[in-house]
This record gives sequence, structure tokens and C-alpha cells, in this order.
Amino acid sequence: MMEGKKPYLAVVIIHILYTGMFLLSKAALDGGMSTYVFVFYRQATATIFLAPIAFFLEWKTAPPLSFGTFIKIFMLSLFGITMSLDVNTLALKYTSASLAAATTNTLPVITFFLALLCRMESVKLKTIPGIVKVAGIAICLGGAATIAFFKGPYLRLLVHHHLFNSHSQENQGQVPSSTTWIKGVFLMVLSNVFWSMWLVFQGLILKSYPSKLLCTALQCFLSTIQSFIIAIALVRDPNEWKLGWNVRLISVAYCGIVVTGVTFYLQAWVIEKKGPVFLAVTTPLVLVFTICSSAVLLGEIISLGSVLGGLLLVLGLYCVLWGKTKEQRKENENWASDSTQKPYTAAKDERPQGTTPNQLYAENPCSWV
Repeated sequence: MMEGKKPYLAVVIIHILYTGMFLLSKAALDGGMSTYVFVFYRQATATIFLAPIAFFLEWKTAPPLSFGTFIKIFMLSLFGITMSLDVNTLALKYTSASLAAATTNTLPVITFFLALLCRMESVKLKTIPGIVKVAGIAICLGGAATIAFFKGPYLRLLVHHHLFNSHSQENQGQVPSSTTWIKGVFLMVLSNVFWSMWLVFQGLILKSYPSKLLCTALQCFLSTIQSFIIAIALVRDPNEWKLGWNVRLISVAYCGIVVTGVTFYLQAWVIEKKGPVFLAVTTPLVLVFTICSSAVLLGEIISLGSVLGGLLLVLGLYCVLWGKTKEQRKENENWASDSTQKPYTAAKDERPQGTTPNQLYAENPCSWV
């Protein structure tokens, strides 16, 4: 009985950990920490934590790393991790933890759209699942537009003492200007586009270099170097690089160790037990947890437009996932039907290996490394 409930408990823990990431990151940025320095320290911590584990578990079985594959991994790290995190952290500074959590619902949708452009996916507009998938993309766009351009009345809990009050007091209770908010929403969506590119092309790279942990550790290392170059070019004040025993250090350690280490393992375990779709459909839990926590702990003011836009993003996510699941089930039924009509010729599975966003996520479930 308890064994069957473990995946559900695991996904709740995963999304609570991601909620902590958004809250601590926002608190550190509101406390004056540079976005570029934050990304560098985060990636450096992740590299220090992940590299020994990867070498211990996969060094002996890892295939040779060719120069061509290294260049691909370097570019993937640059755009999919370094640029994605820099842009996302900058957007978080302009907006809120709740918005960051809301836009995570666009990741599967954007990934599907990019896979469609790369001809890894297809849409059959003459079928109901195909129409629903296209409608899901349109609904997600509508949700992002609603968050950006419609605010409506503001909702605020009557809580006057917050956990990070001493670090972000000047930012509490303040409403960002329309220009700043729209810029932040645009940057947040752009960072998700970069991250979706990582998901799409990561699956292709893992086919030539299948050592997942070593590949992830190498990307973290390369991202550390890249983010350091960006940070040292843009942040010249030595005081900006100081951490101290405060929320900055906690945030860096949490994102580098807990998010990269613990959530990576938990996501891989959940996908193994229940499949990638199960994990994807629980993504809105992050939004619910973050809205409640940010209002209490950070004193964030939430607009009605953000709530409605978040609901549209969730609806669009479910539309795409529903359509994809129906099409995948139909393909499985057709393949099973064809295989029963063919004589057995080999022990190898002859099923065509089309790469889909769900398969890409299953191959490397490490999200927000």
C-alpha cells in the first residue's frame, strides 16, 4: 500500500524543493546579489557536488569523448544552461517567484513546439489530439500575454512579518512598473526557450555520449567557466562577489546541491516508476506552492492577471500532454497490432525510435541544473 504512494510523495517533495529554489533565489536577488555572480556560484557549487559522483559511477564505463561531441556539449552548455540561467535569474529580479513558477508550465509546450520545428514531432490536424495540442500551444501563448499585459486588482495576504524581511524589506509590498514587468515576462519566456532547446538537443547528444552523469557534470563545469567570464566582465565591484553567512550563501548552496543533486535523483526515480508524463502533469504544484509561500515568506503582491495567466498556462500544458498521450497510445496500439502480424525475426526491438519531448525528458530528467 505504502509502496504505491511513494511516487506521489516523491513528486510533492520535488516540487517543494523547486519552490524553495524560487523563493531563496528571489530573496538573494532582492538582497542585492548580482544575477551573474549568483549563476556562477550556483554552477560552481553544482560542479563541485556532481563531478566526484559522476567520476566514481561512470568514469570506467564512459565512451571516449570526441572533439566534435565536446564542441556540441560546450555550445549546449552555453545556450541551454548558462544563457538560460542568466536570463532566468535576471527575469526573476524584475518579476516574482510566483511568475517564475508559473512559466515552468510552458517548458513542455515550448519543447514540443521546438521538436515540431525540428521534425522530431508531428501534428495531425485532422485528429482531435492534434487539434488539442495546437490549441494548448495557443492557450499557453494567451496565458503568457495575460500575465504580461493584464494586471487587474492585486491580492495580498495580511501578513506583515516575513522570513526574509531584513534582506528584502525595500522590495516588499512594492508593485513593479508595467515596463519592468513586461520585460521580466519576456525574459522569463526567453529563458524557457533556451532551456527547451537544451531538452531537445540534449537527447541527441546523449545518443553519441550516453554517460548521463558525466555529461551533466561536464556541462556544469563548462557552464561554470562561461558564467564566470560573463560575471567578471559585467560585475567589477569586489563586494558583489562576497557571500557571507546569509541568504546568499544559503541560496547558492541550496540551488547547487539540493536542486542539482536531490531533485535529479528523485526525478529519475519517479520517471522510472511512473513515466515522464506523470511528472509533467504535476508541474502546476510548483505554482500553487510558490504562490502561497512567496506571499507569506517574501510578502509578494500577486495580481489577478498573474493568477488567470497561470491558470491558462496550466490548461495549455494539460492540453498538449493530453493530445500527446492519446497519440502515443494510438501509436503503441498500431505497433502492437503490426508486430502480431509479423513473424519473429530477431530478439531486438524493431520499433521505430522517434524522439519525442517526453522521451527527451526521460533520457535526462535533470531540470534547472
